This record gives sequence, C-alpha cells and structure tokens, in this order.
Amino acid sequence: MSGAIFRDAWGIPHLRADGTRELARLQGLVTARDRGWQIEVERHRAQGTSASFLGAGELSWDVLVRRARIADTARRCFARLEEADPETADWIRAYVTGVNEGLDGHDAPEFARAGVLPGRWEPWTPLAVWLSAHLLFAGFPAKLWRDHAAARLGADAVGLFATDGPGTSGSNGWLVTGERTVTGQAVVAGDPHRFIEDPGVYQQIRLSCPEFDVVGLAVPGVPGIAHFGHTGTVAWAITNAMADYQDLYRERLRRTGAGIEALGPDGVWRRAARHTETVEVAGEDPVEVEVVETGRGPVVIGGPEGLDGRVPEPGQPPLAVTLRYPPRVTGDLGFGALLPLLRARRVADVDHAADLWAEPVNVVLAADTEGGALHRVAGRVPVRSDANRVRLVPAWEPGHEWRGWHEPPRAGLDDGVAVMANQRGPAAPLGVEFAPPHRARRIAALLARQHRWSAAGMATIHTDTHLASAAPLLDHLAALDAPGLTGPASALRARLLAWDRHMDAGSADAAAFAALRSAVVRRLAAEPALAAAASPPPYPDVFRPWLALVPRIGFALEHLLAAKDLFGIDRPAVVRAALEEVAAAPPAGPWGDTHRLAPWRALPPEDPREEPGLSGDHDCVLCTSAVPGITDLAARGPAARYVWDLARREDSRWVVPHGASGRPGSPHHRDQQPLWLAGDLAPVVTDWAQLTKETDV
Repeated sequence: MSGAIFRDAWGIPHLRADGTRELARLQGLVTARDRGWQIEVERHRAQGTSASFLGAGELSWDVLVRRARIADTARRCFARLEEADPETADWIRAYVTGVNEGLDGHDAPEFARAGVLPGRWEPWTPLAVWLSAHLLFAGFPAKLWRDHAAARLGADAVGLFATDGPGTSGSNGWLVTGERTVTGQAVVAGDPHRFIEDPGVYQQIRLSCPEFDVVGLAVPGVPGIAHFGHTGTVAWAITNAMADYQDLYRERLRRTGAGIEALGPDGVWRRAARHTETVEVAGEDPVEVEVVETGRGPVVIGGPEGLDGRVPEPGQPPLAVTLRYPPRVTGDLGFGALLPLLRARRVADVDHAADLWAEPVNVVLAADTEGGALHRVAGRVPVRSDANRVRLVPAWEPGHEWRGWHEPPRAGLDDGVAVMANQRGPAAPLGVEFAPPHRARRIAALLARQHRWSAAGMATIHTDTHLASAAPLLDHLAALDAPGLTGPASALRARLLAWDRHMDAGSADAAAFAALRSAVVRRLAAEPALAAAASPPPYPDVFRPWLALVPRIGFALEHLLAAKDLFGIDRPAVVRAALEEVAAAPPAGPWGDTHRLAPWRALPPEDPREEPGLSGDHDCVLCTSAVPGITDLAARGPAARYVWDLARREDSRWVVPHGASGRPGSPHHRDQQPLWLAGDLAPVVTDWAQLTKETDV
C-alpha cells in the first residue's frame, strides 16, 4: 500500500501515504475528486480561458490575466523551482499527477451543464492558480481610484477616502500564549475574510506520512497547507498584511515598423515585447488581445493608441499602464516555503519557512508546544519611492525604479496576546491603506475580559457583532436639532441612540441603522461637490469595484463624517434628510432579512434557494460585508474559522461556510453551514480509529 484516503464524520479527507511525493499525488487526487469543477474553473481563470464556457461576463477578467502574463509568470516560477529547489518541483509534479488522475472521466454535473470537459493540468498550473487568486489581493486598482479621486476632487480626497473596501481581502487572527490559557499551552485562532464561494475557497484536509502529520486549510488546486496549519507541535495562521507590493506605471508607447517601443527613464526608446492572443467567448465572436510588456512590466490598461473612449489629459500621452509585481520580476512565487511548513516542528521552523515566502504579503502568527511564539510579516515588498505606493507614476521619469526589498518587520506580544485584523501593525511601514482598527481593538478588548482562555471559548470572539464604526453617524444623530424633526424621525433617532450597536441578524435596530447608513451614503454620492468623481474613467470592467463612488463613500463613511470639512457639504442636513427618509419607510424586518449570504458560483445553482440571513457587518469581528448604499447582501465574510490548540490537537476546532465536498447532492456539500451560521465549530479528528477508510490508492 502506498496511500489511503480516510474520511471523518464531516467528509473531510485524511490522507496517509508512505512518502511526501505519494502524499502530494494523493492530495491532488482527492482534491480533483471532491472539487473537480471548482479547480477546473480556477485553472481556466488562471489561463484566461473562462469566458470560453462561462460567457462574456468573464471576458474582462480573461483579458486582464492574459495581459498581466499570469500563466507565463507561473511557467517562469516553476522553471526557477526546477533549478533552485528540485525537490519542491518534483513534489508539485506529483500533486499535478494526482489532479489529472482525479479529473480523468470526472462526472460532476457542472461540466455537462457548461458544455466543457475537464482539461489537463501542467506542473506550473498550481502556481498559476495561486497567482490568479492573489492578483487583486493587494488591491493595486486602489491606485487607479486615488489617481481618479485626486484628479477630480483634489489631493485631499486620497486621505478622506482611505479605507479597506469591497475589493480587498482581510482576516482576523489572534494568538494567546500558554500563560493566558487554562492548559498552559498556546491557542491560535481566527478567520480569513474572502469572497464566499460555493464550493469554498478553503479545503479542510489532513496530510500524513512518516515525515509529518498536518491538519489545516488548503487552497484547492495548490499542494500543501500554506496559510493555516497544525502539525501537532506547532501551529500557524496568517492575516493579510495590507502591504503595497505592486506598482502601476504610466507608459509612453509608440508603434514602429518593427513593433512597439516604450520610453524609459533615461530618455531612450526601447523595444517592448509584443504578441497577440485570442480569447474565446461562449456565444460570441472571439476577441483578439494585444499583449505588450515593457521594462517595467506587462501593459494591463490601454496601449500605444490609449484607451477606447478616453481623451488624454492636456499634455498627457495616450494612456497605457503597466503592472510591476514581484514574481514577474524575480521568477519566485515563494512555493519553496510549502514543504518546510509541512515539516515544521517548532516556531523557528515556521519562521524559516516564512523567510522563503513571496506573495501575497501576510502577517504570520505561530506558536509551539515549547512555548515559542512568532508574530512577523512574510513576503516580498520592493523598496521604491513613496509616490509609487500611492498612485500611478510616469515610467519615463527617473526615481521610480525598484531598489531592493524591505526587511520583513517583526512584532512582539502584549500581555501574552497578539492580535492582527489588517490594522496598522507590524506591516505599517509597508502599506498605504489599512483596515480601521475596530476589529483588532474589539478582539483585544474581548480577550482582556478574562485572564485564562480555552480553545472552546474562542468561538464567542469569532461571532462578536459590535459595530464601533457606527459612532460617527450616531454622533451626527445626537447633534441634530431634535425639535425640528417629524414625529417618526424623532422616534427613530431615539431608538438608534439607545441601540446597543450590535449587528445581530434578529435586530430591527441594526436594520434601521443600516438603512440610515445607506441613505446617507446615497445622498452624499448625489452631492454636487462629489459629482466630478461620480463617473469612473473607462477602465476595463474588472477594475470597476474600485472606481465606483457609492461603495467608496460607503466604506469610508466614518472618515467622511468625522472629517473637519467635506468639500463644503452640509453633513448635518444630509443626515437629517436621510433620517426622515428612513423614518417614512422603515425596514419591514430585522437585519437578517436583507443581510443575506450571496456566495459566488461559476454557474447558477440548479436548485436555487433563499440564502440564510447573517449577523455581523464589515467592521464587526464577525465580518460579513454589506456594501452600504448598494446592497445589504454579503458576498464577503469568514471563508473559514479555526482554533488551533497546542495542548491537544484533537481539541482544535474548525468550520467552513458550506461543507467539505464541492459536489452538489453530496451529504457533505452543505452540512457545515448550520455550524457556520450559529458560530459553532466542528472538532478536528486526529485518531485514525475514528475515521472511515474510503479506499487504498
């Protein structure tokens, strides 16, 4: 026997093999069997071929990944692994072998519905899937927004609108050392916030061989356990560091008889690489894409003739924008860290693996059974001018080149606790915009309420719904001239000022606050002072979430309401009018009636059903993100929850939004959703005698 697949009561795969290579093949095999449709969609998205069967809605994405050269970068990174780390390259090949075995003859119903057959994975495909999943993770399109806002509203707008928004991914994470636990051993807990997908973006799995035995959350289509894992003696987790490591350059391009040239910072025109690719679109004519790359990077917007429909600013050349990102520059994606993580026995091993990390840039929390603790940034951030970090910079001017790499910062603990929730922390020198501090402060305050914690108690922190960011709007309500309000508005004002500020699904007051907030957002967006920013530049559709004014106001509302001045807008009048509007037509039910889960699916479900109502909100620890002014639906939220107990790994807990299986109709497709909704967690099973063997492989 070289390997075997076991399952626990939740259908979670536990894999056991004789060696690391065979285990990788087994992981690829079970991932393809459980998540075949999901990982094939991701392969197509990484290659820019998803529109060929999902339709024109995916065209803008496919064009971006073609122009950004995601697949070619993945090939480069794998080629470098073959030279510098052949063991890891061989391990990835084994995983891909398993994926292809599992996809052979796959009968997931989605393939038939989409009219497509499973394809073949190449050794570099997992790297392309990783790159594709994180291309927009650091939010480089925010630089397009800052450019637009500064040009239309003035330089002060950049700071006023600075906040994390609907396009970024975040997480909660906290570490409690043994001095603060009932067992005397550390606990690491948290929840990654991503767009909720069905099937889910994280796969619960166990990987066991003579060299290691690890439970954790894997990314389907990628070998190993990169982000959240427990080896028995050491556990680790990550949050988004909110670092800025991708640059956008304005380019001056010209066509010549030989091709395309780009003007460099030394005043010399140099030949740019150029070729064309064809993107197939289901039901429509194919689209030809010109792929151009200068010395800065691939052109992702515009070209020598500019952008269709955009008139260049006076004195500006036609718009062309290049993207510079570390793996394209270095040929290193950081996959050399994956095997060392699986082999880790103590914090020092995780620390060493983190030194090999590249992208995305994360804050790592880790603890081991010897009392070790780790709180550091991992990833590659270039050293360059401050202007690069904020907006588009001119490629033809000197001073915007990359000059090496930042040393990843480290941080300590405070009274045996470390908390990261995308706020300004150890990564502050590496970023521009961070999450408001509300989640981090709330987690720290909750942990301070008792001196010793157990793993079982951590679920109460995961599900906290206090909304600190409500304060500026409620302050405006409190300052209103109450006698001037109508009776219904006065009553609504009194209700909201007495509200406990918890965004619970069953709370009518939370629903009323959300309705008022949205009304304020829409009214601010309609103010003439902001009209100049209301029409986004005609960039590709894939960038629109970062450029729409209403969501930008919604996610920056507390800053806009608390600022000394907001372009002369009479904010008390706006709040008063919004209060009267909501009082005249209040929400009919509680928050959970409209704040419902809205998961992304590549294909609409054959059995559509009403998705469940949710507690929480964007700035709650229970981060289920509505988009104020647009929708109460939550497309983003906790993509998993975990509690790693270093005293006894079997006392650890975890849960995902749906289930372990990606196959509709499977008993494990949605069986964890009741736990996820209730804030409960499933046990992590480690006793092989409690598992059911599915097959020898």
